[in-house]
Amino acid sequence: MRSTRAADGRTGGQADRGMRAATLLAALLLCQSASPPVRLSAQGVALTGATVHTVSGAKVEGATVLLRNGLVEAVGAGVSVPSGYAVLDVAGKVITPGLVHASAGVGAGVGNDQGSMDAGDQDGEHTAIQGTSDDTKQGDVNPSFSVADGIDPYAVNIPVARMGGITTALVTPGGRFVNGRGAWVSLFGTRLDDVLVRRDGALIVDLSAGARQAGGGSRAGAMQRFKGLLRDALVWEKRRLEYEQNRIRPLAAPGDELEALLPALKGRLPVFVTAKRAADIDGVLRLKREFPALRLILREGDEAWVHAKAIAAAGIPVALNARDDIPSFDGVRPRLDNAALLHAAGVKVIIAGGDPGGERNLRHNAGFAVRAGLPWEAALRAITLEPALAFGLERRGALEKGAVADLVVWSGDPFEFSSAAERVFVRGVEVPMTSRMTELRDRYRRLPPP
Repeated sequence: MRSTRAADGRTGGQADRGMRAATLLAALLLCQSASPPVRLSAQGVALTGATVHTVSGAKVEGATVLLRNGLVEAVGAGVSVPSGYAVLDVAGKVITPGLVHASAGVGAGVGNDQGSMDAGDQDGEHTAIQGTSDDTKQGDVNPSFSVADGIDPYAVNIPVARMGGITTALVTPGGRFVNGRGAWVSLFGTRLDDVLVRRDGALIVDLSAGARQAGGGSRAGAMQRFKGLLRDALVWEKRRLEYEQNRIRPLAAPGDELEALLPALKGRLPVFVTAKRAADIDGVLRLKREFPALRLILREGDEAWVHAKAIAAAGIPVALNARDDIPSFDGVRPRLDNAALLHAAGVKVIIAGGDPGGERNLRHNAGFAVRAGLPWEAALRAITLEPALAFGLERRGALEKGAVADLVVWSGDPFEFSSAAERVFVRGVEVPMTSRMTELRDRYRRLPPP
């Protein structure tokens, strides 16, 4: 019997073998530990024998980690396991704090610069696949807008990110100027109240080329307009009654939007500001000098290395994508060793860049930074404790007594491509290592599927 020829020129048998090989490769890459989750009836959980990177302290070999009531009870090499605890032998594995992603879109869509990705989606197909995309509000001055109420705890990209070791994430709104407020979420739960860590996690501002339109077609205009908003917010605070009685000049935005800027002006709300090229970053440094109470965190910063010493002196952390090295009109001098140069200058480095594979690849992004010269320990800190400290998240990002029990058990070095997260604990509960991707893998492992 003659074999049929596939569209790509291969015979049916060859095409079938190629399909099976591709399926097997996908299954191997997605394969996770089949170990059953620990029993919730136990008084606590003890993980024994692993190499533990506490981040806030020294690495501990052959350590025991005790979890109870959602918190870390103890970490150390000589810790005894109390009676009634479920014991997990993880000898030979690596334990780190759960990864903290400071620039995510999980649960609220993946809006682009043009607006919502599912604009015009009449049948909800995109929503079903990617979660909602309620992350962008029309208009360019939206400091009162919070992305929190658009977060869908059932979004299918949440378990995918969690399987990459992400346990906490800042979900950021899209836009082209003053985008709104990002929300910190914990990646396990079925209700918004279950997952919200901090509703108002940061004010998201864009002062890169994307904001030129909001500035009348000029970067300088965008910066001028933002400073005008901040000054008018202070005017509104002092002369609120006169504003409401229409007894003062028109202000730069409605009263509710100006009021929403006050927590940032008083240092209670971090300002996460995008600036890529060196000239724009210099503008952010001048902004800090004019409004010293602003808790600025630089986002992206492709050319931040140019002003590394000045950024360190100003105490501004930098959240960047360690994979950015392609010149653009918004930054002609990106470098793969950007993170390493900033770290050497004393800048607090956060790795939070985007990746075509989504948030789950945060650890690989950190691995790129290590390859380009960032010390291994600093890279781990850049995706755990540094974002927690910069944004004021208490008891997260480190494994120490009293910390929230978010941790990951890795098969090996988390920055190695061949390693995988085998167990993930969120607030002390071991979460399932399954997602829509693994369900599809299992369904189509045998072709044709049953």
